[in-house]
Amino acid sequence: MSDTPSYAPRGAVMAAPRVSFGGLPARAAALAGATMGTTWSARLALPAGRDEAAARQAIQAALDEVVAQMSTWEAESDISRYNRAGPGWRELPAAFFHVLRHALALAEDSDGAYDPTVGPLVNAWGFGPWQRGFEPPSPAAIDAARARCGWRRVALDPARQAAHQPGGIYLDLSSIAKGYGVDRAAQALDALGLTDYLVEVGGELRARGQRPDGQPWRVAVEVPDGSDAHALALPLRDLAIATSGDYRRYAGEGDARYAHTIDPRSGQPVRNGVASATVLHAYCMQADALATALTVLGERDGLAYAERHRLAALFIMRDADGYRVDASAAFQALAVAR
Repeated sequence: MSDTPSYAPRGAVMAAPRVSFGGLPARAAALAGATMGTTWSARLALPAGRDEAAARQAIQAALDEVVAQMSTWEAESDISRYNRAGPGWRELPAAFFHVLRHALALAEDSDGAYDPTVGPLVNAWGFGPWQRGFEPPSPAAIDAARARCGWRRVALDPARQAAHQPGGIYLDLSSIAKGYGVDRAAQALDALGLTDYLVEVGGELRARGQRPDGQPWRVAVEVPDGSDAHALALPLRDLAIATSGDYRRYAGEGDARYAHTIDPRSGQPVRNGVASATVLHAYCMQADALATALTVLGERDGLAYAERHRLAALFIMRDADGYRVDASAAFQALAVAR
């Protein structure tokens, strides 16, 4: 596998949830590594007969598999081969098919606010594998990219575990694959018999059980200004958390500052006042993709979507007076209960 990052950022990696660990007692382990153009970390309690090396190897192997299947930065990944393929059906590895199926379901449910075929637009705006000195694309370039997008053009055959390539479709799963990587890392730890851990990839996290000292795992949601200040902190148990925002990965400055999140419906970077959207969910794959969808939908439609689906969602909005917070009923109830 090459050293090219799988989801390399323009600017810093967006990682709004921060972890509060404190001092961990004996039999606690702190692990870390690199993946997807960012880093991963894990805090866990090691049961008898388990060692750090086995846990580290299991996490890295799980994440390497995700990169090998779903990284557009890897020329020979399964997704890159799909994107280069001519018209026809292509059988996919199980994990790739699983993630793509969920991505297409969310595209349908969000009426295209989320779209895994947005890759040509991401590339046109300079946020894809072929980054360049930033200059907004021309209207003609945007139109050409939009002509290659469209989640409805991708058909799936569950029996064959295959996806149809109609020709010219370029999948980009970077808004869901990182969260799926967190879930795969968690599954790898489960397979080793670990029941208390917090695993994180590029700021997306999933917790199980509790800290080795008996306290709950705690995560802090940042104020989205790059200051590392905390908007609030939450105990996290048997849940995942993911955040999408416009403040860590962007291009340009001032009025010409463009967030990396592209609205597939317009072909333009999102500019709707959402500084960050955070979602708590049982699975990080869903939390990751939903945070992107809510960012695109904006405060009004995004909050309505969250309420309709009973999602625990937090919006931090940017306005003339600074920042303000808006949260779904499920998020408020969860914050109070914890």
